[in-house]
Amino acid sequence: MGVKFVSNKDETLRLFDNPILEYCTHIHPITPFIVYIPLVLILHISALQYLVLSQQVLFPILGLVIWTLFEYVLHRYIFHYKPKTEWGKKLHFMSHGIHHDYPRDSTRLVMPLLLSLPLATILFIPTFLFLGYIGFSLFAGFLFGYVCYDGIHYAAHHMQMKSKIGRFIQQYHLKHHFLDDDNYYGVSSPLWDIVFSTYPHKKKKELHDTFDT
Repeated sequence: MGVKFVSNKDETLRLFDNPILEYCTHIHPITPFIVYIPLVLILHISALQYLVLSQQVLFPILGLVIWTLFEYVLHRYIFHYKPKTEWGKKLHFMSHGIHHDYPRDSTRLVMPLLLSLPLATILFIPTFLFLGYIGFSLFAGFLFGYVCYDGIHYAAHHMQMKSKIGRFIQQYHLKHHFLDDDNYYGVSSPLWDIVFSTYPHKKKKELHDTFDT
């Protein structure tokens, strides 16, 4: 038994008749790297003169770990929330359901900037207000985690990951899509699935995934 992509063709679904609204629902997967990597560097460099060497290393790593938890919580409790109202179902479909129905839509694998930038700002302001320049360093690691997540997510859907770790991550995420969407919520790491028992531990024959790309 395996998880198989039968085609490497892109796929999509139009959400809005209005061309401007429709355009805003798509984003090129390279965009987060162009936008957020400079922000990561600016935040990290800005904090260096205020932190000792150990803090310069510790806080970005801590921010990266916080990102993995944020990613897990967002995916499990927000993206996989099951709304009861018709309005809620439509909103859920536009935010995440469409990704499960059209998992090879390369322009909807990452959050549009009109959403991600305001969300990043909302998260950054209290971080800086409470932690000062430690918050800069912490948030640099957090944003770097987000960029890594976007890259891993794209690779899992559109590339053939051949390294041992890469293949594990790819199989892990595709199991969420094609075998069990009530588990395997971590995309960049299975850490919090293990912690919160959403990493199935049933003994079963190892799945050998096949990718026709």
